[in-house]
Amino acid sequence: MKTSQVIQHITRWLDGYAKDAGSRGFVVGVSGGIDSAVTSSLTALTKRPVLLVEMPIHQPEDQVTRARAHIETLEREHEHVSSATVELTTVFDALVDAWPRAKEPDRHHLLLANGRARLRMTTLYHFAALHGDLVVGTGNRVEDFGVGFFT
Repeated sequence: MKTSQVIQHITRWLDGYAKDAGSRGFVVGVSGGIDSAVTSSLTALTKRPVLLVEMPIHQPEDQVTRARAHIETLEREHEHVSSATVELTTVFDALVDAWPRAKEPDRHHLLLANGRARLRMTTLYHFAALHGDLVVGTGNRVEDFGVGFFT
């Protein structure tokens, strides 16, 4: 694979899309996983403003540590990259208390996973609207198998 050409193609496409949309820059949710690391790195290469948002919901410490380290690296390397952290655990817990529970444990777990993704999505779109930016989605392997959400 011609990696540098692929990177240039994607970053040019992102920049052109933002320009055509009249957008200032991008908002990306960073989880500590590979998908958000690649996506946030590509948006940073456009040289447009990029806001990286951490949104922990009962996150394991290793995910938080990886996300923070990645964000700090991009902020050091790119002056147009900034970050925000929105702790969503208490918001999520309040929603779980308010929502009806599914009878089947597996289905209930799926509903909660989908709820986490939707809460994070809402947060990203709030920041995008606040700053005139575009949300750049970070595909997740589980989403390729018809789980019913895209973050």
